[in-house]
Amino acid sequence: MPAPAADVAPTRLTSLPSWLLTQTAAHAGRLVTDGLAAADARGYHYRVLATLAEHGPASQATLGRRSGIHLSDLVATLNELAERDLVRRSPDPGDRRRNVITITGTGRERLDRLAELLDGVQEQLLAPLNNRERAQLTELLTRLLAHHTAVSR
Repeated sequence: MPAPAADVAPTRLTSLPSWLLTQTAAHAGRLVTDGLAAADARGYHYRVLATLAEHGPASQATLGRRSGIHLSDLVATLNELAERDLVRRSPDPGDRRRNVITITGTGRERLDRLAELLDGVQEQLLAPLNNRERAQLTELLTRLLAHHTAVSR
């Protein structure tokens, strides 16, 4: 019997859905990070801009919950976005101790450009799948995430 190749992971491992998801997620993360870095952006930038565009102005705490970004990371991200005139901080009229974050027109333009870039990343990631398979994969991953998110609450 020939010896197994030293650089090949064992089938017991590579046939596990958890291993496949982890490896694919790591690759997807690299593609997204590299794609956004080429545009002088980070994933948090996209998440904040997309959240504001979809849900409207929000306090930092609400924005953190909606985008899934920890408040300490969110403050640094908002500083970067504000320096680039992509978001605006203004006092909350109902509570002057709080700031309300709003996406600017420049921020909406930037979000559109980043969305186009991420569309290209999705194409690269999902290249071996046809449109039906892509939709099926997205539906299955959505179901898994919804289930495990609900269970962890």
